[in-house]
Amino acid sequence: MTAALGLAGCEFRIALRNRWVAIVIAMMALFALVLSAAGSAPTGELGADSLSVTVASLTSLAVYLVPLVALLMSFDAIAGEVERGTLPLLLTYPVSRGRVLLGKAAAHLATLAIALAVGYGLAAGAAFAVDADAAQGLPALWRLFWSSLLLGASFLGIGYALSAVARRPGAAAGLAIGLWLVLIVLYDLGLLAAVVADGGGAFTTEVFPWLLLANPADAFRLFNLASSEATAAAAGISGAANAIPAWQALVSIGLWPAAAFALALLAFRKVTP
Repeated sequence: MTAALGLAGCEFRIALRNRWVAIVIAMMALFALVLSAAGSAPTGELGADSLSVTVASLTSLAVYLVPLVALLMSFDAIAGEVERGTLPLLLTYPVSRGRVLLGKAAAHLATLAIALAVGYGLAAGAAFAVDADAAQGLPALWRLFWSSLLLGASFLGIGYALSAVARRPGAAAGLAIGLWLVLIVLYDLGLLAAVVADGGGAFTTEVFPWLLLANPADAFRLFNLASSEATAAAAGISGAANAIPAWQALVSIGLWPAAAFALALLAFRKVTP
């Protein structure tokens, strides 16, 4: 673990030098403040405190932004080492490939955690400034924070797997963006089209919930909206959030990071220096 922590520190310093930490923090802070300002409008209509409404809006932001940031941080984690010729040197040290991935993941998760803490913290501060009852939404905000880290960990593992398979940063970047587009954008559109075509049949009642749980982004959104007092603020998925038990979504987002890192380790072991 000492070697993994050392590698994590090195990766974090690289992220600082490459401005990744600053970029991610700035992105999260900007979008969180914009959504906080826009999300406080329907507070009176929903009968919920402003922070709960803001959390519902931040959930939609996190579904798109957290996977994208995780993939952008991880797509060259292995492919970049291969292209720069540093992978053979790295593997000469007495550290397993699993601990190499663990060290990189620790640094990337730390970067993501700092960005989320800043962004969500600013959104919470804005909510407290306009609503004295905003403290009621703190449990939802905490739930959103740690589940966002699980979502980020899932896509970090997926990014490492793509990086190992592609072995070139350019190809890995293309695969990462393509995967983000499929899982985050096209997946839900495809499900919506299938539900409309099914017309309330067996697909809608039996298959559709499992397909939602199979996607880490949808499971994350379902979990956070299922216990939210402002589910109506995200009308596009509110029906599914009420129909699928929160514990099933939690199991999905809990299993995905382990499965993604297992896949990444399998792909990394096939990379020859």
